[in-house]
Amino acid sequence: MQNVHAGYGVSGLDRARAVWHRRKWVALVVFVAVLAATVGVTGNLPNIYESSATVLVEHQQAPKSIAGASADTGGDAWLRVSELETWLRTIIQHVLSRSQLSDLITRLDLYPDVRRTAGMDAAVERMRRDVRFQFRGVRQPTGEDATIAFSLSYRGRDPNTVARVANALAVLYVEENSKIREQQTAGTAEFLRVQLDTAQRDLEQQEQRIADFKVRHNGELPEQQAANLAALGQLNQQLIVNIQRRDTTARQRLEIPGVAGDTISARLAKLHQQLADLRAKYTDQYPEVVRVKEEIAALERHVAVDGGRRAAAEDSTGGTLVKDPAVEAELAALRSDEQGLRSQIAAYQQRIENTPVIGQELQQLTRDYTAASELYQTLLQRYEGAQLEERMGQRMQGDQFRVLDPAVASRAPVAPKRFLLRLIGLLLAGGAAVGVAQLAEITDTSFHGIDDLRAFTSVPVLASIPPITTAADLLRRRSASPSSSAPCPISRGPAQC
Repeated sequence: MQNVHAGYGVSGLDRARAVWHRRKWVALVVFVAVLAATVGVTGNLPNIYESSATVLVEHQQAPKSIAGASADTGGDAWLRVSELETWLRTIIQHVLSRSQLSDLITRLDLYPDVRRTAGMDAAVERMRRDVRFQFRGVRQPTGEDATIAFSLSYRGRDPNTVARVANALAVLYVEENSKIREQQTAGTAEFLRVQLDTAQRDLEQQEQRIADFKVRHNGELPEQQAANLAALGQLNQQLIVNIQRRDTTARQRLEIPGVAGDTISARLAKLHQQLADLRAKYTDQYPEVVRVKEEIAALERHVAVDGGRRAAAEDSTGGTLVKDPAVEAELAALRSDEQGLRSQIAAYQQRIENTPVIGQELQQLTRDYTAASELYQTLLQRYEGAQLEERMGQRMQGDQFRVLDPAVASRAPVAPKRFLLRLIGLLLAGGAAVGVAQLAEITDTSFHGIDDLRAFTSVPVLASIPPITTAADLLRRRSASPSSSAPCPISRGPAQC
């Protein structure tokens, strides 16, 4: 009965030992195979070396006495991180362009296998992946970070070649920065020169427009209004004197001089003077100006009618008319002078009326000229600053790059990480061994103990027969591979032992 109950109470550890006893050779073979493959693969991987060159960014601050208007008086002593990094990324795009990298690949004979099999474009893409760009920052006194340096790294199989490539990239970066700065400075100066020429032509055109306008409207300009008013007043005085002299001379032709003519002439002279004063202050549509003009016109019509009546009366009454040739000549001259004075008065009145409109047009032309002049002066200052920067060979507020730490050949490879890879291979080998042993155990349909048999059927087990080794079994074991020394398996069919 002790044999019947020998399988009761088997622990998990005992079961694991039994599985290991049966599957240890399979597990060991898989473990050794996976581990050997991992060690072999990692051992044959090529060494990858990396070298880095550090480039320092030196912020240049020109003296204000030299920089003048071109200097940024509101700038801080430190560049903002975003602006500097944007500029650095712009240059790295130039450095990593196909033309630059292809020249470098050809000069240093890089990636010969890739060029031979896939062409230059594939070699350029490979080099772009092998180049790394990293910013470095320092802490400002204000507590903010500022980028003042960056590193250019390159990876490859030969340490000496890797160092040469890293240094070549750093030098190329510095040269590209200087080239772009010079191109920008020259381009800025040329652009400002074109803009300055355009502004100068526009300014000259504005000057010519103002000059032509003043010539075309000479006598109607706002600055001439005071002179026009003074001249109009003098002409009105001359007209008054002319009318008075004409009336006096006309009365000399009669034996009985008229009396009413002096009153009308004096009134006309007074009204003309009043009209001149009003026009100096108001327009012709002003009610008082309209009234005075109507009164003057009425008096002048009265004088004309009265003169005709007076002549008719002289003829009817037989009044004595003095036919003095000198008097007649004087009257003719006075009438001619009166017409000339009235024409001049009308011309000056028209000038005075046109002065406000002409003033507005001239003011608009003057504003255009002022704007053109200010633009010209601004562009001139910028152009002079750009010329100064170009002559000095660098931008006053720009940055200079210099190689701070050149790349050196690395002694230790950075890749592959063989220890880490082999550790991972060791874990994979252990997992593969356990998995294969478990798979072999699952696919095995034989019974290896009483517990297996009891788990399979409810028929009670009466006894277990240990393995009986015969001479044939010994001979077969010697010729076959080592196998498990477990008890005789009982198949799930007819008994085999």
